[in-house]
Amino acid sequence: MSDFNTQIIEEFRANEGKVGGMFEGSAMLILTTTGAKTGRTVSSPLVYLPDGDRIVIIASNGGADRNPAWYHNIKANPVVTIEVGADKYEAKAQVVTDRTERDALFARMVERAPGFADYERKTERLIPVIAVNRNN
Repeated sequence: MSDFNTQIIEEFRANEGKVGGMFEGSAMLILTTTGAKTGRTVSSPLVYLPDGDRIVIIASNGGADRNPAWYHNIKANPVVTIEVGADKYEAKAQVVTDRTERDALFARMVERAPGFADYERKTERLIPVIAVNRNN
């Protein structure tokens, strides 16, 4: 994991989900996946979109031409751990395959965090949108 992500995760956990800097005021979570190849757990700080009983995350990878590693991990093992604020729970992640729903969710994320529009412009790939539902 990059030093940048490590610092964000440490700050997030020390402050019950609040971080400063470029993410100050953003809805942030920590996504922990199981490595598709390694089987090791990997944590990633992400901006998310609340959507009723679920949360939505975007596999933007900063607009890179490939999906982030955590996306491949959830495709291989959709059971994840989510940390939002001081709450930590197990959930199931699922790629939104309906294009209309995907586009509407992505547009809502862009409204909250306009940088996602920049990521979309940087790449030729269709950036995946993932819905995460808490396990009961």
